Amino acid sequence: MNARKVPSSDRMSAALIPEQPAVSFGSLSVPETEDAADDGFSMQIVTWNVGTAVPPDDVSSLLGLNSVDARIDMYVIGLQEVNSMINKRLKDAIFTDQWSELFMDTLSPFGYVLVTSERMQGQLLLVFAKYYLLPNLQDIQTDCTRTGLGGYWGNKGAVSARLSLCGHMICFLNCHLPAHMENSEQRMDNFASILQLQQFNGPAANGVLDHDIVFWFGDLNFRIEQYDIRFVKSAIEKNKLGILWEKDQLNIAKAVEPALNGFQEGPLNFRPTYKYDVGTNTFDTSSKKRKPAWTDRILWRVKMSDCYDLSPNLRRSKFPDGKSSHIQVLQHVYRSHMEYLISDHKPVTAIFSLKFSHKMQTPLVQLQVEDEWSKPSDAVVRYRMASSFAKSSWDWLGLYRVGFKHHKDYVTYIWAKHDETDATKQCYQVMFSEESVPKGTGEYILCYYSNNFNTIVGVTEPFQIILPSSSSDTSKSDSSDSSSDGEEMSTLKLIRPKSRSPSPGKMKKRSSRSRSRSKSPVAPITRSLQGLNLRVGSKHKSKSRSPSPRGAQVCTSGQSKLPRGKPTSGNSQNSASNPRDRLPPSAPATFKDTASREKNQAVPGTGAALMGRPSSLAQEVPVQKRDSAQHPHLSPTLSQSRGEDGAISLKLNKANQLSIGKSSQSVQVPVSESRPPIWQ
Repeated sequence: MNARKVPSSDRMSAALIPEQPAVSFGSLSVPETEDAADDGFSMQIVTWNVGTAVPPDDVSSLLGLNSVDARIDMYVIGLQEVNSMINKRLKDAIFTDQWSELFMDTLSPFGYVLVTSERMQGQLLLVFAKYYLLPNLQDIQTDCTRTGLGGYWGNKGAVSARLSLCGHMICFLNCHLPAHMENSEQRMDNFASILQLQQFNGPAANGVLDHDIVFWFGDLNFRIEQYDIRFVKSAIEKNKLGILWEKDQLNIAKAVEPALNGFQEGPLNFRPTYKYDVGTNTFDTSSKKRKPAWTDRILWRVKMSDCYDLSPNLRRSKFPDGKSSHIQVLQHVYRSHMEYLISDHKPVTAIFSLKFSHKMQTPLVQLQVEDEWSKPSDAVVRYRMASSFAKSSWDWLGLYRVGFKHHKDYVTYIWAKHDETDATKQCYQVMFSEESVPKGTGEYILCYYSNNFNTIVGVTEPFQIILPSSSSDTSKSDSSDSSSDGEEMSTLKLIRPKSRSPSPGKMKKRSSRSRSRSKSPVAPITRSLQGLNLRVGSKHKSKSRSPSPRGAQVCTSGQSKLPRGKPTSGNSQNSASNPRDRLPPSAPATFKDTASREKNQAVPGTGAALMGRPSSLAQEVPVQKRDSAQHPHLSPTLSQSRGEDGAISLKLNKANQLSIGKSSQSVQVPVSESRPPIWQ
C-alpha cells in the first residue's frame, strides 16, 4: 500500500495511508474520505518485563526492523519493572529515561515519531507512528491506575493511552498484575478495578471498554495450574504446549469472568516466557524453582454492538455522516524473543492489521510548501484549516529534520497566523525569517502543532533546504575584526527568564552571525558595553511569549531574537503589533553600542565604568533621545564620576517635563587597581 505522491510544486500534508482520489481546492489538495477496502493499518505491540535491567544495545530484531517485508505503521511498546529507584526516577524526571531514548533512537531513522508516552514507576507505555500518519491520530489521552498496596503504590497497576485512528477509537492498556500462583482472583479483581477507574474525556469513549478496539497486554502474571514443574518442563521439551493451555489461568478465566468477555488471544505456540535464569534460556534453577508460565500476554477486544457481525473480529460501526464501517482485526504474528537474556522474562510481540471499510482521513490542517528552499524567500508556508478545527493563538508550525523523534525535536518554529489571506477559502500564510531557517543542505518536514489537541495535526512530505552556509561569512568577520576595532557592535539584549510556553522543547543553539568576534569570552561583552546608549522601545511594554522558557540571554547577532520566541525584527509578520512579539514591561532595556575610537584609544565611557576600568574624569554621555510625541516625559542623561575611595559612580538623570527638578539614580562599581588584560 503506497502513500499518495504529491506533485513537487504542491507538497501537502495529504501523505495519508492509502492511494485515494482527491478533490482540488485551488492549489490545495484535500483527500476524500475513503470507503474502499485496502491492505489495512499494520501495528506491532511489544510487552516486556525488563526486570530493572539496563537496556540492551540493540532492539532491532525485537521490532522486526531487520525484516525486508516488514511494513509496520505503528509500534506500541509496554514495559514493566523499569528501574524505578529514587535516584533513577529523579534522573528520569529531568532527562529522558534510557528505555524511551533507546526506542526513539532505534525507530526515528525509519520515520517513526513518538506520539505519546505514559510512565508510572516501573511501568512505561510508548506509542510510535509513521510521521505521515500523525494527522490521522487525534484525541490522544493517557491515564494510569495504581493497584499496589490497596491502590496507593504504583508497583502494580496499569498505564494506558487512547487515540482516534481515522475516526475509530482505540485504547492500549499496559498492565502489571499481582504475582504468584494463588493470586488469580486478586489479579481479576485488580483488572476489574482498572477498567472501572480508567476514564477519559470526551463523548466518544469514556471507559476502556467503550473504545472500538482495546489492546490489553503486559505482565499479567497468570500461571499454569495443577501440573507440577517436572510435568510442565517435560511438556515444553516435547512441544506439547496444547496440554498446558487447558490449565492456563487466563484461559480458564476468559470462560467465566465477565470482565474478560470479548477478549481474544492468538495461540500460544511459543515457550512460556517466565521464569528464566538471567543471561540464559534456562528455566529457573534457583532455590525457588518457579514453574514456567505464560505470564506475558497480548489480547484484544472489538467492541460489541447491536449490529455486531457473526465474525468475532468484525463489527459494524456508525459514523457521524451516517455511513457504516466494518472494523476487522487480524493477528498475523504472536511470538516470544528468546535472544534477549537481560531479564528473567522474555519479550513477546504481536503484529496486527486493522481494516476499516470507512475512514475519516481528511487532516484538520493542510500544509503547502515549496519543493525546495534555495533562497530565503522560499520559506513560505501556506495552510488551510478544516471548518471544525478549533484553532488557538498558541498554535505553531515546526520545522523538523527527517528522522525527528518527537514533536519537541524541532529545528525552528513560527507562530501560526490566523489572519485570513483568502476569506472564501480560509487560507493562511506565514514566512520563516532568514535567520531562523537552517543553513546548508538537508531534508526537512514541516508540521502544524495544535495547542488544543496537544498533537501534530498537519504535516508535509519531506522537502529540501539548500541554503549557503554562513561559515564563509564568519571567517571574513573574524579577519575584519582583527584588522579594525571601530566597527559597530551588535545589539545587546537581556531577556527576562520567565516566559510562557506551549512547547517545553528547547531550541538548538545556532551560531550567531555577529560582525565581530573574539577568542576571549570577555572581550565581546566588554567592547559592546563601551559607550552605551539607552533605548527603551515602546513595544517593550507588553508581554511576550515563547515556546521555551529560558534564563537571561545575551544575543550578539545582527538581529536580536527572543529565546525560542519570535525575532524582534525581520519579516513583516513579526511586527510589534503582534502581542506575542513584545517584551514584558519588566524586561531590561536594550543597549546599543555606538562607541567611536580616536587615535587607537577608546573613549572612557560607560562601558569602561561597568567593567571596572579606571577613569579620572567625570563624563556625561548623552542618552539617545526618543520621540517626544510618544514619550514627552523622558530626556535622560547618563554620567559617571570617580570617588575618593576609587569607586566609579554611574548616574542616570531623568528630566521630567512635569517637574522642575531632576531625579537621578546612581550605582557604585568597584575599580580594580590593575587594568584588565583586554585593555593592555
